[in-house]
Amino acid sequence: MTISSSLNAGISGLTANASRLASISDNIANASTYGYKRVQTDFHSMVISSRGGTYSAGGTRATSQRLIDERGPLVSTSNPTDLAVRGRGMLPVARQSEIALGNGQSQMLLTTTGSFRTDANGFLTSESGLALLGWPALADGTVPSYPRDTSDGLEPVQINVNQFSGEPTTRMTLGVNLPATETDAVSDGETQELSVEYYDNLGTSESIRIEFVPTVPESGSSNEWTMVMRDTAQEGAVIGEYTLAFDDSRSLGGTLESVTAVTGGPYDPATGTMIVDVAGGPIEINIGNIGESDGITQLSDRFAPVSISKDGSPVGNMTSVEVDANGYVHAYFDTGLTRTIYKVPLVDLPNPNGMVALDQQTYMPSPDSGTYFLWDAGEGPTGDIVSYAREESATDVASELTSMIQTQRSYSSNAKVIQTVDEMLQETTNIKR
Repeated sequence: MTISSSLNAGISGLTANASRLASISDNIANASTYGYKRVQTDFHSMVISSRGGTYSAGGTRATSQRLIDERGPLVSTSNPTDLAVRGRGMLPVARQSEIALGNGQSQMLLTTTGSFRTDANGFLTSESGLALLGWPALADGTVPSYPRDTSDGLEPVQINVNQFSGEPTTRMTLGVNLPATETDAVSDGETQELSVEYYDNLGTSESIRIEFVPTVPESGSSNEWTMVMRDTAQEGAVIGEYTLAFDDSRSLGGTLESVTAVTGGPYDPATGTMIVDVAGGPIEINIGNIGESDGITQLSDRFAPVSISKDGSPVGNMTSVEVDANGYVHAYFDTGLTRTIYKVPLVDLPNPNGMVALDQQTYMPSPDSGTYFLWDAGEGPTGDIVSYAREESATDVASELTSMIQTQRSYSSNAKVIQTVDEMLQETTNIKR
């Protein structure tokens, strides 16, 4: 009956507008929720075939979709492990409760922002109980290759705030000027001494003691020195002895002319280095290239260590942790040492809006979202990771309030249709009287 279809259409309109009001209410309620993705409700008409010149109202139905690919504005914070994704991609996380059980691989969930801090076990965890996932780095700070189409290689990022770390010395550079007058026949041939500190494999301070012994000729100038290196960790044992000859020409005066190894590793003229073995292992020492003034020189009448540099550091305490734009988690120590301990990838899917929405602004991949892939942040289609930042809600309160007014009017209009149908049915009933 046509008049009955009008009643049913009015009821469907009430139901659809009630659904839309529910989504609007949810959006407004989460206007201050970090990382919230708004829900959009659309109406779709239902058509019933008309017969015999009469029209039957089909009404409407509502469908709702969470717009996960919409991003809210970023706001700065003071916490270095407050993270937000700028652009495409999502952070992998897992529920802390699943990790605490320790009964296997935790379910990977996705989110676009989170305020992560270390818990009692050192896991970087948000206030809602979500632990950040990443790939662990090796001891040397490099991150090995992990499969990108599965979450099997991901682990909860765990920070040992009481961690000590040191870095052994593996290379050093000597920039030293030797007095040219000491190789003259009239000089007393005074030996010049230099001690360069290095750190062994246990972070202990040791030294390479270097003696520069001039060659004093019977006449003229020899422009030659013998460099003897001793290791304090081996009770002063000689680890290298080299004969250094210097150029005295107008164009190259004072630069190395030749280096001859007596003991120790050979001198490489292409790099200006030699390798000597201290107690803890080999150290590469750069004394400069032939014909260049970038290392050891012989000029004037003064001994001067111009520039001495080396890598390595003593044992120090961890002071802070930060995540850079490419997802590398860096631990900083009070000795100035920085060590990479994890790498956090960004997860991308063909259809982010097809994921299953869960609590705490987290989402789970589904068949509708497509197969996910773990990208390096800043590569491929993904954006980068911003630390000291949170993503605000994607809700526009002004737009939601406007939609709420429209929904209220539409609801009232559908209620009026039902009221009108009721009056018409009353008139039909009155025909019998």
